[in-house]
Amino acid sequence: MEKSINWSELYKKEDWLACWLGFIVIALACVAVLTGWFDFSAAKFSTWYTWEDGGTFAESMGTQLNGAFWGKLLRTFLVLGILFTLGVKLMGQSVKDYIPAFIGLFVISLIVRWISAEFTLNRYLEWAFWALLIGLIISNTIGTPEWLKPAVKTEFYIKTGLVIMGFSVLFSDIAKFGLYGLGIAWIVTPIVIIFMWWLGTKIFKIDNKPLVITVAAATSVCGTSAAIATGAAAKAKKEDLSAAISVSIIFTILMMVFEPMIIKWTGMSQIMGGSLIGGTVDSTGAVVVAGTALGEEAQKAAVLVKSIQNILIGFIAFFVAVFFATKVDKNGSEKVGASEIWVRFPKFILGFFAASLIASFVIQPAFGPEKVGAINKVLDQFKNWAFVLAFTSIGLDTNFKAIAKQMQGGKVLWLYIVGQLFNIALTFFAVWLLLSGVVFPIPEL
Repeated sequence: MEKSINWSELYKKEDWLACWLGFIVIALACVAVLTGWFDFSAAKFSTWYTWEDGGTFAESMGTQLNGAFWGKLLRTFLVLGILFTLGVKLMGQSVKDYIPAFIGLFVISLIVRWISAEFTLNRYLEWAFWALLIGLIISNTIGTPEWLKPAVKTEFYIKTGLVIMGFSVLFSDIAKFGLYGLGIAWIVTPIVIIFMWWLGTKIFKIDNKPLVITVAAATSVCGTSAAIATGAAAKAKKEDLSAAISVSIIFTILMMVFEPMIIKWTGMSQIMGGSLIGGTVDSTGAVVVAGTALGEEAQKAAVLVKSIQNILIGFIAFFVAVFFATKVDKNGSEKVGASEIWVRFPKFILGFFAASLIASFVIQPAFGPEKVGAINKVLDQFKNWAFVLAFTSIGLDTNFKAIAKQMQGGKVLWLYIVGQLFNIALTFFAVWLLLSGVVFPIPEL
């Protein structure tokens, strides 16, 4: 039986509210940059030093903790606090409980951003790792306080962040690398997902199918962002999401450090090495770090491949929603109609696409790539703040026992390892085929 669409969901459900809040932030950033009427930039810690490694602690702190920084920090707190509180109110939850909890979560997130900006830590481990780690330490030692729990809304924060992120996913990136980038990012990725689905369900016989597809998306696309979108489409539990993201972050750190070393050892060209990194390292931030370790050309190739790959997030979420509605979760006697697929589909993905389309085909043609870049510079920090709230929430809402249980005796870990090895091998073949110069001419970046 077809389910009727409840239009009140447009202003009551988390997915839609993530769209509207993301659009508000995007709109304010666009107005601020295009008109110059006001400053809308969010707070960002510059790199600071614990000892004399290009500067001293006192010097680095004094340089960045000035009046402008505190003004931006207050703006960041007010913008995010007001918007997320409005969302909580519209969802019918307690604003009275949420406000003090959000203040506490924001303070923890502030500490995370500060720690992760330290010179050495910032060079090797991005803030997502520290957000998750600090949250896990709190939840697995003293325990997450009851008063803080109303603000632990992982999916709400990251969905809003993904909508904001959509503005930075430009379709013009495809043109820069043409069919080369499409071949590496768009052909390999679906094959890896299908392989890992078969591996997880048929070979490892993992019963938790939403977990399998979430791990597959995290491995093949871009780690946590893809895991959130795909997990929502497959109706994965928060424990599934925590397990997938935890495994992804651990191996992202390892690959970020060791993959550039191995690439250098093999003597691979920068464009090939960067493209391999862009197609196999999960996190976009880690891709930048790893690509930079090889050189400027490698960094550009890595970012382009990852950017093209990121465009797949919405498409994958859509197909996963359809697949789970019509095949995986379908009752044998029940006919699955379009409305059921619509109900299951993660609506914030529409916001992600809308933001991408507006940036690509409205703002960029009208105002030029420089203005789009300036807008994205503003949005990038708001996205990061939304994500750090999300990753801290994941840690606060997770304990090691729950993660161990989701590992299903090590099957999930092996699923990721085998899947990632297959991903690396297939991506390397695509990179060699397209960029070695043996078959096709090498493009200029």
